[in-house]
Amino acid sequence: MSAPAPQPAPARTIQEVIARLDDIIARSIREQSRLGYFAALYRKVTIRVKEGIAEGRFENGPRMERLDVTFANRYLEALDQLRRAGPVQSSDFSLPSCWLVAFKAAAAWRPIILQQLLLGTNAHVNFDLGIAAAEIAPGDELPSLRHDFDEINNILASLVGQVESEIDKVSPWIKFLDHIDPKADVAIVNFSLDKARASAWDLATKLAPLSPSLWKPHLEIRDLEAAALAELIWHPVGLIFKLGLLLIRSRESNAVARVIEVLN
Repeated sequence: MSAPAPQPAPARTIQEVIARLDDIIARSIREQSRLGYFAALYRKVTIRVKEGIAEGRFENGPRMERLDVTFANRYLEALDQLRRAGPVQSSDFSLPSCWLVAFKAAAAWRPIILQQLLLGTNAHVNFDLGIAAAEIAPGDELPSLRHDFDEINNILASLVGQVESEIDKVSPWIKFLDHIDPKADVAIVNFSLDKARASAWDLATKLAPLSPSLWKPHLEIRDLEAAALAELIWHPVGLIFKLGLLLIRSRESNAVARVIEVLN
């Protein structure tokens, strides 16, 4: 029996993060894995942040790079743990529950592309981002991070139109989503990136004053909240809405490589 491959060292720079994402995308294409969808979106965002640092959009560029890398390493480590453990079939993983839901959904046929992207975003922003912010700016350093933390919202907002256009190319009936059930109070409609980032900042303010040894209760609560939202994103309420999602999915591209190429 061969020994397991050594665990890769954490990325140290944004360029290393991008290289790791390139590897994930290439492997996802080879394996026809929908895990590559979120990786492709994340690569796009990471490149835009790198450009923002180079353009001087942040008050503290070096610190923003550390935040970006620390943040990314949480996703990279979660994905590495998944691939070492094999298919997600139980709760025996040490991964956060919100990531388990996202990874399980990536192995299923039914979630539409938008759901896949939202599940990854939910786990990474609602859970990981606050932890990364508290690690980079502990204690009374956290308030000084707020401007640059908020500037990320402007970068993300600039990508929304582009991402929507890209999803249209591989999910031609995605606009039907708005007409399925306008009154349905479901997570896939109500998910807000601004709210998610506000929630991440709230978590950071809880963690930053504390020693990391005291973080566990806060993280357990936040993971439960993020996992509950993930379940709603994957399995929204309402029969009409579910049937509408199934119809959208039936018209989406099943060519994993093409979807990744478009999102990337």
